[in-house]
Amino acid sequence: MAFKLKLTGATAAASLLALSAAQANEPVTLTIVSWGGAYTASQVRAYHEPWMEMNPHVTIINDDGSANALAGLRAQAQAGNVTWDLVDMLPSDAQLACDEGIIMQIDHDAILAAAPDGTPASEDFLPGSLGECFIPQIVYSTVLSFRPDAFPADGQPETIADLFDVENFPGRRALQDRPGTNLEWALYADGVDPDDIYDVLRTPEGVDRAFAKLDTIKDHIIFWTEGAQAPQLLADGEVAFATGYNGRMFDAIEVEGMNAEIIWDGQVVEWDGWVVPADGRNLDAVMDYLYFATDTQRLADQAKFISYGPARASSAALVGDHADLGIDMGPHMPTAPENYFAPIVLDNDFWVDYGDEMRERFANWMLQ
Repeated sequence: MAFKLKLTGATAAASLLALSAAQANEPVTLTIVSWGGAYTASQVRAYHEPWMEMNPHVTIINDDGSANALAGLRAQAQAGNVTWDLVDMLPSDAQLACDEGIIMQIDHDAILAAAPDGTPASEDFLPGSLGECFIPQIVYSTVLSFRPDAFPADGQPETIADLFDVENFPGRRALQDRPGTNLEWALYADGVDPDDIYDVLRTPEGVDRAFAKLDTIKDHIIFWTEGAQAPQLLADGEVAFATGYNGRMFDAIEVEGMNAEIIWDGQVVEWDGWVVPADGRNLDAVMDYLYFATDTQRLADQAKFISYGPARASSAALVGDHADLGIDMGPHMPTAPENYFAPIVLDNDFWVDYGDEMRERFANWMLQ
């Protein structure tokens, strides 16, 4: 059973402030695990630096280990030597870690800031985003992008179905080498409503249907593994289409000047956020950091540096211009109304229950 932290709202804030003040002269080092690259850089600028300025006795060390966070947490728990203080993690892995008792259960309204209008955290974070041990931070999505110069001006692709239409939209397709997103899009392109995709995938016939749809483009696929590969394949002209994370594609298009466009149809929406390792050594400082880093303003601030949507409803109106580019970030958010018209919200329960089976079948399919 994971340890559960319970504090009352006002008492929590007062206690955390008091603890911070009491420890002001005691040096603390926090190891915060995340994904590296532009994403960690956005956390450093939006959260780490302003919080450390308020708490000069604390030093944050960044560890780019989130890709293997579950294995790392398991190993540290087994060894009885927890060295990570806070971990950025996907919800499905967080649920597994929570079930195993290696991360803390969270009473969200007790330890997180309310919205500016007093709305409790549990009502302010976007529906479905909170987990028993999980504090969401961003909304991101996997999207389909394409090179406009690969197609005639009057025949540009617009939908996920176009990815599977090699007759009218010829060219190589770059897909990630995992079943997630690919299976969902295969069914969506085959006419399944986004709300029904996981019901279909939970049946053997539905899985067969998804793989049969993928078979139609099998000879046109280049697989990618690391997030940076997808936009690079597009930029180099090696593919006409590429799936990828919306933040990576934004950076490649808006910062690097890549000639590509994003198709928001069928974007696969996921959460990403924080978990607290059980038996961590610096719990007081971690809780103070979380209260600050997940409040309404801070989540909006992260969107100044990367095009991932804040996980709080109250943050949306505060999203402004990119800190360096000066462009309005609102239209680039996955959750912008003009982009969020046909989302597929990733079902973490499905991937917890069926992930191993799907990954094995997908790996075998790639080799066929």
